[in-house]
Amino acid sequence: MEQSRRNFIKKTATGAAALSFGGVLSGFSPKSYGRILGSNEKIVVASMGVNSRGLAVAQNFASQKDCEVLHICDVDSRAAQVCIEAVTNIQSKSPKNTPDFRKALEDKDVDVLIVTAPDHWHAPAALLACSAGKHVYLEKPCSHNPHEGEMLVEAAARYKRVLQMGNQRRSWPNVAAGIKELHEGVIGRPYFAKTWYTNNRASIGIGKEIPVPEWLNYDLWQGPAPRKPFKDNLIHYNWHWFWHWGTGEALNNGTHMVDLARWGLGVDFPIKVNSAGGRYRYQDDWETPDTQVINLEFDNQSMITWEGRSCNGKYDEGESVGVIFYGENGSMQIQSGNDYKVFDLKNNLVKEVKNDFVIDPRNLQNPSQQLDALHIRNFFDGIRQGTPVISDIDGGHKSTLLVQLGNIAQRTGHTLNINPKNGRILNDPEAMKLWSREYEPGWEPKV
Repeated sequence: MEQSRRNFIKKTATGAAALSFGGVLSGFSPKSYGRILGSNEKIVVASMGVNSRGLAVAQNFASQKDCEVLHICDVDSRAAQVCIEAVTNIQSKSPKNTPDFRKALEDKDVDVLIVTAPDHWHAPAALLACSAGKHVYLEKPCSHNPHEGEMLVEAAARYKRVLQMGNQRRSWPNVAAGIKELHEGVIGRPYFAKTWYTNNRASIGIGKEIPVPEWLNYDLWQGPAPRKPFKDNLIHYNWHWFWHWGTGEALNNGTHMVDLARWGLGVDFPIKVNSAGGRYRYQDDWETPDTQVINLEFDNQSMITWEGRSCNGKYDEGESVGVIFYGENGSMQIQSGNDYKVFDLKNNLVKEVKNDFVIDPRNLQNPSQQLDALHIRNFFDGIRQGTPVISDIDGGHKSTLLVQLGNIAQRTGHTLNINPKNGRILNDPEAMKLWSREYEPGWEPKV
């Protein structure tokens, strides 16, 4: 039975095939959501890291009728129990509580590992999953550092696994339609993309070393990262702002819009990168910039900028998050939702495609469940019939690398010169020290 199920997943073109990305692009509406829940044959998944965003992703997978969430894996016993109950209510079958995701990878019934754990675990967990023969749905950013991204590209090819990054806007129909128009010349040749993210995040204060809470397996939470004492302002979420575990706002939210900018401009690796900013708003333990501007130049006479303001939520162009493409004959703004506007050179609005969904880009847990389900469907099509996924790890690594390079430029304090063929930093030993990281002995990731 197990072999036949796996053969089905690999070979059969089911009704879900017709619901691949191209099929929903032209006629998708909110009423269509119920129709994207596919066939009766199950894709079985384990979900790793289920607090907040991870809870929402696990619920979205469980909502797909051709999917079963079999394992919930979290080092926080409280978060695991909440997720188990939520998933059970959706699929009417209780998943197993498997705190160590590595145990779930040993289960022959598991087809997919969902990775929504902290950033320092993203690539190491995905690499373990690939080597165990599992496909991976990997939340952005795909890696903590550039070397890990390169390893992921190698692993996906070596083990022939589908590895989709969670930059879900690539699957939002109106966003994709806007990029298609951009490529077809609606504003002439686009040469500059401005991206941004704003929020009003509070201070995280000065952390105190305290005993590890009884509900937390802190050793497994740290995993590949060298060990540091537990502090009371680290878990949950604040790890984003420490270089040891997180990647700052640039990769936390910048990855989404910089990915759209790279897609729209049709570029891969830059030739020059610089960054300015710092921790300006509060004096506390927060290490990464709360205010940052990254500039990326490309060899086709184009550029991308990203502006991040973590502690001042004033909207830019009427939106808390977005991207504007500037071209020879006008501009296009892709906003926070599934919508876009086209302007001529005189700033006249010449076209507007509106969003059909309520989306809250500042919702940390679940800003766009229905639209994100399309990304999951595309991932399932990639597993079942080899359909190219809309955000494969090659592209995911390239987009992640752009903002990683921005952070490296920020931390070194100087402009980076980049090889446009592979994204590698040129003639800069100081910067290349940040290309990878130190790992806890015995936890080093490998392909």
